Amino acid sequence: MIIVSRDQWGARAPRSVTKVPPSRRRRFVVHYSAASPDQTPKSIQTYHMDGRGWADIGYNWLVDEHGTIYEGRGWDVLGAHAAGHNTESIGVCFIGRDRPGTVDAGPQARAAVRWLYDQACARTGRTLTRTGHRDIGATACPGDELHAWLHAGMPVDEPTPSPSRPAPGPAVPYPLPAGHYFGPADGPDRSVSGRYRRRFGGRSDRTWLRTWAHQLARRGWSIGTGRRWLTRHGNDGQYGPEYKALISAFQRDQGLRVDGLLGPDTWHAAYRNPVT
Repeated sequence: MIIVSRDQWGARAPRSVTKVPPSRRRRFVVHYSAASPDQTPKSIQTYHMDGRGWADIGYNWLVDEHGTIYEGRGWDVLGAHAAGHNTESIGVCFIGRDRPGTVDAGPQARAAVRWLYDQACARTGRTLTRTGHRDIGATACPGDELHAWLHAGMPVDEPTPSPSRPAPGPAVPYPLPAGHYFGPADGPDRSVSGRYRRRFGGRSDRTWLRTWAHQLARRGWSIGTGRRWLTRHGNDGQYGPEYKALISAFQRDQGLRVDGLLGPDTWHAAYRNPVT
């Protein structure tokens, strides 16, 4: 990996430095700058220090589209990237954006972020929780592409899909136990509706159902009656007629068994099947 030190990229001296011991780190938080990849660590530091009044650039590390790693605050310094979670987390920013139908964070960038994650785990002596900024704050950061990749386990050995049409994105594993499915609240215990806010894999059932519906919309699959219902009622993560209609329309489109229930086959098709 190519690592550019603060001196090499011309960082200003921080106004103050607060150290954090490795024993207090629990998370690895990924961000994006939501700007052109031509942005530089120096311009980000200027905005953070002069525009926001922070002591230094907010992130611990930054990565550009070519996979070059830039030292921000470093491993053992308190960042300013995730309000309420800075002490427990190491923040890494992808210098770039997330455009629909375009692979912005390609293999080189992902490999660099994954390398930093592995280094962070080794330095802290534990497996850090992989977190997108949106998981702990009211933001779209780090974009759909990186967020899905994070929760797919940060794979670095998959080919980059063609950006000519909306890319499937990294597959998100089916979150429910064997035999369970997303379905109505008046069904059996294995029917997960979102009404009772049950948690699976560290996230709520409502979050998982919203994630799947968002994947359909991103790929242009929120079709027919399902799309009309979601537009009217919102993607709130509580299974009802709107989700049943959406799931059924998608199942018909994909040649799946049409039952209006979101099980593993229907879930995986959203991430694996070609756009039709």
